[in-house]
Amino acid sequence: MESEKEIKPSSRIRLYVLDDHALFRDGLLSLLSTSPEFELVGASGDAAEALPCLLQLQPDVLILDYDLGQTTAVHVVDSLAAAGFRGRILLVTAGLPDRDALSLIRNGVSGIFHKLHASMDLQRCIREVAQGKTLIDQEYLRGLIASATSDIEQPTARFTERDREILRFLLEGLANKEVAAQLRISESAVKSSIQSLFAKTGVRTRSQLVRIALEKYFNQLQ
Repeated sequence: MESEKEIKPSSRIRLYVLDDHALFRDGLLSLLSTSPEFELVGASGDAAEALPCLLQLQPDVLILDYDLGQTTAVHVVDSLAAAGFRGRILLVTAGLPDRDALSLIRNGVSGIFHKLHASMDLQRCIREVAQGKTLIDQEYLRGLIASATSDIEQPTARFTERDREILRFLLEGLANKEVAAQLRISESAVKSSIQSLFAKTGVRTRSQLVRIALEKYFNQLQ
């Protein structure tokens, strides 16, 4: 999912909810509708019905369940990516297979949030995803990578220590300004380093860089 867009602090975050469990979906809609920072532009329990609406509405954040009855989030994310969906996706789920979780992360899902967590945490995650952050628990991510090691090709690029530092921060979902603060360098220096990483890895966007770092170079970042 390609989206380099960030939500301006003064604007409301436009949300669409796709979850086939009516009780959870209605409760979530009720919760989010009370916040002045969110604008609910649509909701559905059916993936086939939701896909054309999502492409027309282009919400800032899609809140997506994994198990959608006749299909899963993997199909939805693949279909949206192929159709040029520009929003960000936050998976809110009770659980999913490791293989599908890794596939969703590779395809640009911005976060994975467990339904057992508190509602206030969910609202925070929505805000951070809308601001361009990637929210994937690092311990969980390491487990996914370990389970897929046999499928990962040997890396073809070598990174400097600065490259590795910046990639680690990008995988944690930090914005350029936050990376600069952590490394005590200028934001322009961070942007320059990211451009260099684009050239080394053959990608063109930040989200592609995160995906290829997960797929091919994760062992260099340990």
